[in-house]
Amino acid sequence: MRLLSIELFKIWHNKTSRVLILGYFLLIFSIAILSTINVEFGPIKFNLAEQGIFNFPYIWHFNTFVIALLKIFFAIIIVAMIGNEYSYKTLKQNLIDGLSKSEFLRSKIYAIVAFVTLSTLLVFVINLILGGIYSDYNEFQIIFSDLEYLLAYAIKLFGFFTFCLFLAILIKRSAFALGFLALWQVFEGIAYGLMRWKLSDFIPVLSAEQVIKFFPLQAIGNLIKEPFTRLSAIQNIADQIGEGFTKDYGISILNIIIVLVWSGLFIWGSYGLLKRRDL
Repeated sequence: MRLLSIELFKIWHNKTSRVLILGYFLLIFSIAILSTINVEFGPIKFNLAEQGIFNFPYIWHFNTFVIALLKIFFAIIIVAMIGNEYSYKTLKQNLIDGLSKSEFLRSKIYAIVAFVTLSTLLVFVINLILGGIYSDYNEFQIIFSDLEYLLAYAIKLFGFFTFCLFLAILIKRSAFALGFLALWQVFEGIAYGLMRWKLSDFIPVLSAEQVIKFFPLQAIGNLIKEPFTRLSAIQNIADQIGEGFTKDYGISILNIIIVLVWSGLFIWGSYGLLKRRDL
């Protein structure tokens, strides 16, 4: 608790971090606004809530996917707080004051775990409220089915934030770390394109899809697949034009293991960097 309280004190007393955190949680609560949105395409009019996006158990899939898109807000906080530790020499001062490098890193990880836990609990409560208001199904078994999406959501945030933590410690500068994060996303996209083009020529038994799922950002993204084509309205349209969907929307145990392994590697790599550097 001491390490966590130290880290939360630093975050809360940084104006930018405080604004980003409040903005993040306000955006989570604003998911309720979707219930009031009316979409019009010429003579076609419909309300998003009436399309079943808040029906149990679909709401667990939909909201965890949408809210996970906001994770970049806390990623900025993580990168900025590490950058500030180097820029303002607070890391060095902490070490002089008796904080070990291991404790320094653990304080960051504890803050990440606390944030992930709070975010997951908020999503759980918001889903129960919205589902209770708009869902056509209120049977206990239906309400609490598909809760594995909450687990995938928590792991997705943790994996992404530990990656950001590693990049921030590796590069030290906030802007460059965020830039490298974007560059890595582009790299994975290019790698996937090259593998689709040439991989089968060298290794016929492997496909690009089989390999790319082991890349960190792709693995994190694969934890919760897009939920939009799962909507009955979309599937009906697809069936009418002869383009039916056969996608597997479930949570893959393999994806969870991949992301957890990457998370462990990012934490181990972060500690290795801190241990070797003369701070």
